[in-house]
Amino acid sequence: MIREGIEVTTLPNGLRVVSETVDHVQSASVGIWVGVGSRNEDVPVRGITHFIEHMLFKGTAARSARQIADEIESRGGSLNAFTDKEYTCYYARSLATEADTVMDVLTDMLCRSALAPDELALEQNVVLEEIKRHRDTPDDLVHDVFAETMWARHPLGRPIIGTARTVGALTRADLVRYMGAHYTPDRIVLAAAGNVPHAAVVSLAERYLGHLSGRAGQRRLTAPRATGASRLVRRRTEQVHFCLGCPGFRQTDDARYAMTILDMALGGNMSSRLFQEIREKRGLAYSVGTYTQSYATGGVFVVYGGTSPATFEQVVELARAEIEKVRREGLTEDEVSKAKTQLRGALVLGLESMSSRMMRMGKSMLYFGRVVPLEEILAKVDAVSCDRIREMAHAMFADENLTLATVGPLARGTAAPAAAAAN
Repeated sequence: MIREGIEVTTLPNGLRVVSETVDHVQSASVGIWVGVGSRNEDVPVRGITHFIEHMLFKGTAARSARQIADEIESRGGSLNAFTDKEYTCYYARSLATEADTVMDVLTDMLCRSALAPDELALEQNVVLEEIKRHRDTPDDLVHDVFAETMWARHPLGRPIIGTARTVGALTRADLVRYMGAHYTPDRIVLAAAGNVPHAAVVSLAERYLGHLSGRAGQRRLTAPRATGASRLVRRRTEQVHFCLGCPGFRQTDDARYAMTILDMALGGNMSSRLFQEIREKRGLAYSVGTYTQSYATGGVFVVYGGTSPATFEQVVELARAEIEKVRREGLTEDEVSKAKTQLRGALVLGLESMSSRMMRMGKSMLYFGRVVPLEEILAKVDAVSCDRIREMAHAMFADENLTLATVGPLARGTAAPAAAAAN
């Protein structure tokens, strides 16, 4: 049995505090999770969620950007943040004895960021360079091209980073307005894991975040519809990078456990079908595999690979053949058993990292309103049958569901399969 000492407290203002006390370590990982991501943006301000994440590191009324970093790093800790399509997280890892300082810095950034106009202009240049780098990195770009192609005109299909035009036009007023609408206590979760008692975490939350007020407006989240289209983005690169995928399952759908097992068996590791068939047996690619993503109203299952232009068609056809084989026959009992063991091991080994514990709790609170116990997750994984996976794969991998995105030096009209658009 896996013992978890997770506790949850909701402050009077609606902000949720979740923590797990682990008294045999000397560290603590603290994250402030905000339930807003790129899917919540209006088209004219695409990229604003990610840009705000950048700006909160640029100084407050009490600290410069240098002081924000130095207060954590000089004590042996680390500070970072990330933006996703449905949430943003600001987090730090430190010695447990420095939890007060960590909270002071993180909440200073969150609540009293200066958003100075001169810093805004400088950071716009930084993000514009990040956009250029992203477009110059085909193994990153292809995933955005895939999402844009599969979920055309839906917010989940938009790049998190935004565009040069929209980011370059952002103003301080835009940032203040957006934070006022979305950075409300009912959308915030404070998650902590490590050698800090829950009562102490709650006390810190009350001291530093108890003053927050307001509530976010009601959101209407529509489910995306897959296009089944193909798209080629031509680049003068040595390799062709591709994503071949289909709709998956949302966060709250238990079918995602079967999808995860299928992911692991088909392309999730070195013993998977695609890795063995394409890399080990034929030496056609360095990188090949699968991944899944699940959101509040949809999900995706993707095969990714990178190979030479001369072998691109062969690799895609091999990937299609494996997909079709799974669609017809499912997975073997042995494959399902191994995938379950691998998944179980990954979940249990994650307990050794305070950051992993914190991340799981914060994300779970945003999607489920509770931390789903590991025992419950493992029970649902164990309940997945070969028949369930075959039924799921048969529906999921239907030809009309498959979307192909390709980035590389291919000619217009490349045969495998035909690209409907090029740029």
